[in-house]
Amino acid sequence: MELPKFNETFMPILQTLGDGEIVHHRELIKRVQKKYYSGLPEELLQQKTKSGEVLIVNRIAWGKSYLKKGGLVHYPKRGMVQITEAGKKACAQGVTLRDMESNLMDFYSEEKTRQTASPVAAQQSPQDMIDAGFSEIETQTKSDLLDRLREIDPFYFQKVILILLKRMGYGDFTETSKSGDAGIDGIINEDKLGLEKIYIQAKRYTDNKVRETDIRNFIGAMSGDTTKGVFVTTSSFDEKALKKAREAHHTIILVDGERLVDLMYQFNVGVQVRNQYEVKQIDSDFFDAS
Repeated sequence: MELPKFNETFMPILQTLGDGEIVHHRELIKRVQKKYYSGLPEELLQQKTKSGEVLIVNRIAWGKSYLKKGGLVHYPKRGMVQITEAGKKACAQGVTLRDMESNLMDFYSEEKTRQTASPVAAQQSPQDMIDAGFSEIETQTKSDLLDRLREIDPFYFQKVILILLKRMGYGDFTETSKSGDAGIDGIINEDKLGLEKIYIQAKRYTDNKVRETDIRNFIGAMSGDTTKGVFVTTSSFDEKALKKAREAHHTIILVDGERLVDLMYQFNVGVQVRNQYEVKQIDSDFFDAS
């Protein structure tokens, strides 16, 4: 007997959510483990990852994550999981890892390329596999981070952006009032003395793109106080918005959702180091000295 692979938890997860109930993700893992895997030997259930996490819990969590990216479950609100209509159909018909990969589209595109090129994958070195694993975890974390940003309070989102710029090395920031801010969400000092100011606009969108009118209003709100601005969104910018920013007399930096989570990941905003691993190899100098 052995523990299920993460993809072997797909059906148990979907069947546990099959009635459409909204379940907290920790409760979901408990239910799946109790219903489908409680009969496994205790020594298997107590197996842990290198970082100390219970292995069966880790694999169910990854199964849930893949189902979410494949559109078979969704997160209706923070920490909660619910099956989708597509998930209900898959629950009745069955779903495999190959099915999931076809649904993931561009997500994990690099990982999919690696997996489909089986002759190459079979020749990967252990280091290649480690690097690919870290890359997948990074991609997953950034995707989850963007989802979380799209859920948080819009005013807290503005504060997140200011904290990020501060972490990137800019000076002190000032939040504008929650109303009547004329399109400016914050002001950050480019230098420690505040001689140069940068105006910030933060739009927390899920699907809507930032339009030309948004950029125009932002430029107008700067009112001659500065010629520099940063416009940040969790979505993206349409072509007219990009053109308006390029052609403006001001220096307008546009940061879309993908670039935003890259920066947050790089400067450790909203993320934390969970595990650290040591990879050891022979010290040739030690033996050369003998």
